[in-house]
Amino acid sequence: MNINVITASPLKHISPALVIGCFENTRDDLFTACDAALDGCLGRLADSREFSGKVNTSHLIHTLGKMPAERLLLVGLGKKSELNGERMRQAAGNAVQVLRTARIPSFATALHMSGEPGTALEAVCEGSLLGSYLFDMYKTKDRDEHFSFTAMSLLLPGGNRKEAVTSVERSQTLCRAVQLARDLVSQPGNVVTPAFLADTAREMALRHAMECRVYEYEELVQLGLNALIAVGKGAAEAPRLIVLEYRGAGDRSRPVALVGKGITFDSGGISIKPGAGMEEMKTDMAGSAAVLGAMQAAAGLGLPINLVGIIPTAENMPDGKAYKPGDVVTSLCGTTIEITNTDAEGRLILCDALHFARRFKPVAMIDLATLTGACVVALGHEASGLMGNNQRLLNSLKQAGERCGERVWELPLWDSYGEAMKSDIADLKNAGSRDGGSITAGWFLKQFVGTTPWAHLDIAGTAWRDKALPCSPKGATGIGVRLLIEYLRCR
Repeated sequence: MNINVITASPLKHISPALVIGCFENTRDDLFTACDAALDGCLGRLADSREFSGKVNTSHLIHTLGKMPAERLLLVGLGKKSELNGERMRQAAGNAVQVLRTARIPSFATALHMSGEPGTALEAVCEGSLLGSYLFDMYKTKDRDEHFSFTAMSLLLPGGNRKEAVTSVERSQTLCRAVQLARDLVSQPGNVVTPAFLADTAREMALRHAMECRVYEYEELVQLGLNALIAVGKGAAEAPRLIVLEYRGAGDRSRPVALVGKGITFDSGGISIKPGAGMEEMKTDMAGSAAVLGAMQAAAGLGLPINLVGIIPTAENMPDGKAYKPGDVVTSLCGTTIEITNTDAEGRLILCDALHFARRFKPVAMIDLATLTGACVVALGHEASGLMGNNQRLLNSLKQAGERCGERVWELPLWDSYGEAMKSDIADLKNAGSRDGGSITAGWFLKQFVGTTPWAHLDIAGTAWRDKALPCSPKGATGIGVRLLIEYLRCR
């Protein structure tokens, strides 16, 4: 969807539809002006409580020629005292959902005029772009009837148009990165393979002047990434380690390392999963998608930082060569791991990748992974689990999550949780009991990061949704991209 910044009054701009924000407890100047143009129609709607302005409500009306816009879409913002960027973002997403249902492909918006100058404009752009996303490339029937948005006109009655255009471009760059992550997660497992992720990283490096190195199977053997190799042994396609470097702060500045779990399909291996719902295991590479999206966004935005994105990627499949329960694997750092469950594979590929990331001497490491079903049980689909060894880093991520709407919740990593991960025959085992499963998985990862400030994001409950939200369709959410960029912008 194209976004055009137009200097025009909402009351004078011709459009198939005009979007305005409405508060629950007050009527702002734009609402009052539109109400006057419509002979008091909006006031009567408010007085009768047919439209109250509550959050997540909307009302589409025809102006019947009384305004240049053919329709007026009222979007609830709730109480004015509670308005923030996330509420503006959700309202914009709500608006495009209503317009999609009404099949209105182009529209104008003055929604940002109800919020704080600058921040509201970016929030409305983000919400509109995120909410208009749709993954339908494999739907071949009745293509001519498929709906897609064409353009949004962002109306500026005054102010600095150049500054507004810059804000729009930032939002578009960020949302394109989220779209990349959503597309990667949405694609089927026979398309997005370890080789596909590697090719995606190489192509991104060419576009954005980054460096990309893909370690193939023989190199993994030479380096000693045996935990990653073990997970991929049962698949026809070999595992890989993808390393992508962005230098926005010169060669002297130490990087932030982003590590993303890249299991492009997870059958569970020998400890095979139940058949019901297994098709969703194509999403087990959502951590890698978030890292790729964040790397693209950071380069596109020209952030003045250095980043290294590290993606261990494999398919977890059962065959005669697959690793088995009872096997012992020696990880990259020399720690031996008893395999008690081959479906606890994410922590195995991540432990090698996290130790490998220490070679870059990062100032901080953040890993993202659809790691445990236990995190879904604990937090549902509203927040990602957060663990780590550095409170300042954890606090920064929590604050970033609140600002951008990708919320996280911290879980403890007390040493006592490590008792569940002790093995009788090796240094560690890769799975303990079901109790505190997301925490014991995080504790396992902690053993491989050393003293580097590190945070772990378990996105198992937030990377995929079974129902649509205003800014996120049913399916892949692209979680993590905006959170990482918000953190990196403000660190």
